[in-house]
Amino acid sequence: MKTLQIEPIGIIHSCYTEKFGIPRQPGMVKSAVAHLELFPAYNREEMLRSIQQFSHIWVHFQFHQTVAEGWKPTVRPPWLGGQKRVGVFATRSPHRPNHLGMSAVRLKDIVLEKGKFMLELSGIDFLDQTPVIDIKPYIPYSDSIVSATCGYARGEKADIEVIFSASAEEFCLNYQLETGRMLRLLIEELLQQDPRPASQKETKNSFGMQLWDVNIRWRVEGGGFVVGECMTLDHL
Repeated sequence: MKTLQIEPIGIIHSCYTEKFGIPRQPGMVKSAVAHLELFPAYNREEMLRSIQQFSHIWVHFQFHQTVAEGWKPTVRPPWLGGQKRVGVFATRSPHRPNHLGMSAVRLKDIVLEKGKFMLELSGIDFLDQTPVIDIKPYIPYSDSIVSATCGYARGEKADIEVIFSASAEEFCLNYQLETGRMLRLLIEELLQQDPRPASQKETKNSFGMQLWDVNIRWRVEGGGFVVGECMTLDHL
């Protein structure tokens, strides 16, 4: 058996600073954004030449927070309610050998910031500080297979009503004016995907999650969700 040594080429700076709330697939929350910072050896203009001709790219990465937890031969995918086990190779679980993942995301722009090239991405599903292994262009005529089937991994409709309290609305507006980050839209799109673990959908009606430097408190009410409070971490 040969041993492969792989070094990250960059790192992700994401709006998702904790695992809870991250969508199960890329593209589900279009307002979710991240910057991909390339490390010095790869932060070269010629390595990015012509990449902006592509609207989307594949990002290969490592699920870095699960490495210490090891891998599992079978897992319980959320599409099956977290009750039925299937083989790890029939899932996109992070608890897999080598802990590698790949996501097709939109390439919004490339900016030069403090002498570094940063790739601006959207529709992402990366945890902050995720190590990036490789980047490739997304090619629709070969990467999109019209006749493909998805087994138990059925699509999910974003039809859950999300209501913001007056204080949450005000906070999101002020936060966007100060940072340029579209926090309200991100929260709404994220909650419409129902990020609750299957095991907690019947037992808990109040939740918290962190986006960037903001803690968001929300609760289940009727058939939808109510965002009650938003607060920056330095005010907690």
